[in-house]
Amino acid sequence: MLRQRVITALLLLAVLLPALFYPAIEPFAALTLLLIVAAGWEWARLNGVGSRPALLLGLGLGLVMVAVWLSGGLDQSWRSVWIGVGVLWVVLAAAMLARGVSGWGAWPKGLRLWLGLVLIGCAWVAMVQARLTGLGFLLSVLLLVWMADIAAYFGGKALGRRKLAPTISPGKTWEGAVSGFIGVFAMAAAWLWADAQGIADASSLYARLWSFGPLLAVLSLAFLVSMSVVGDLVESLVKRSAGVKDSSGLLPGHGGVLDRVDALLPVLPLAMMLTTL
Repeated sequence: MLRQRVITALLLLAVLLPALFYPAIEPFAALTLLLIVAAGWEWARLNGVGSRPALLLGLGLGLVMVAVWLSGGLDQSWRSVWIGVGVLWVVLAAAMLARGVSGWGAWPKGLRLWLGLVLIGCAWVAMVQARLTGLGFLLSVLLLVWMADIAAYFGGKALGRRKLAPTISPGKTWEGAVSGFIGVFAMAAAWLWADAQGIADASSLYARLWSFGPLLAVLSLAFLVSMSVVGDLVESLVKRSAGVKDSSGLLPGHGGVLDRVDALLPVLPLAMMLTTL
C-alpha cells in the first residue's frame, strides 16, 4: 500500500510540477481542469448519480470552466464572488456538520449535487487566480493545507486522545487539530522571516495577511486552518453517507481526487477572499 502511494505521488508530481512552474498559466490550468472534471464525476457518484450520467456532469463542469476561461473570466476581479463563496462555505459546512451523516442524506439530491459542483468549479477558478497572483502565493496556500494535514497526522498519532468528530471521521482528534495549527503558524513565521531576509517570495499569502496587521493576520490564518479541517470533515461526511471509503479509485493508494483536494476546496476561495478584500 505504501509503495503504491509513493509511486502514485511521484507520478503526479512529475506531471504537476513542470506545469506549476511553467511561466504561462495554460499548462497548469489545463492539467488542473482535468482533475476538476474527475472531482465533478466523483461528487456526482457520491450523491447517487450513475457512472455514465456522473461522467457527463463532470465533463459538463469542465466545459463550463473552459467557457469561463476563454471569456477572460479568470483574469477578472471575483471579489464579490469570493465573498459569496466564503459565506456559502461557512454556512453550508456548519449546517452539514450540525446535522451529521444522516442529515446529509435527507437533503434534496439536486441541491446536494449542484452545490458541490458549483463549489468545485469555484475552487478551480480560485486556484488559477492564485497562480496568476504569483507562484509564491499559490505555493503558500497549498503548503498551508499540506502542513495542517501532515502536522495533524503526526500530532494525532503521538498525542491523540479526544475524538474531534467520532461519527464523521473517527481517526481525527483534537490533539491532531491543535498540532495542525501549531505546524501552520510555525511555517508562516518561518516564511515571514525568510521574506524579511529577502529569501522567500514576498507575494505569499502570509506576507499579504501580515500586511493587514498582526491581529487580523493571526485571525485570518486561524480561520483558514479551521476551514481546511472543515473541508476534510465535510468530504468524510459525504463519503460516510454514501457508504464508501474513498471518493473513487482513480489515484491508487490515495483514493480519489476529492480525497486529495478536500481541504483545498474551501481554503482556495477563502484565501482569495481574504487577500482581495
